[in-house]
Amino acid sequence: MTQELQGMRVAILATDGVERVELDQPRGALQGAGATTEIVSLHPGEIQARQFDLNAAGTFPVDRVVADASADDYHALLLPGGTMNPDQLRIGCE
Repeated sequence: MTQELQGMRVAILATDGVERVELDQPRGALQGAGATTEIVSLHPGEIQARQFDLNAAGTFPVDRVVADASADDYHALLLPGGTMNPDQLRIGCE
């Protein structure tokens, strides 16, 4: 694997309802290219992932909460999809 993203930090903004594949696959590609990733969420602990928005698909540990994160700490932002993740983030940040 190439290390073209070595030294780069990427925030993954996700919360309960994130589509597992839309977090796992891009995260793996980023890490494979040398980036360091952190899951940033609305609450500490773990977030619940989903498959097809309906089925529970495990959890991910939260590295940092939004309130403690700064854009200056990261080089890039990944916003995984699914239906629930963006909606939960929008509602939680209002």
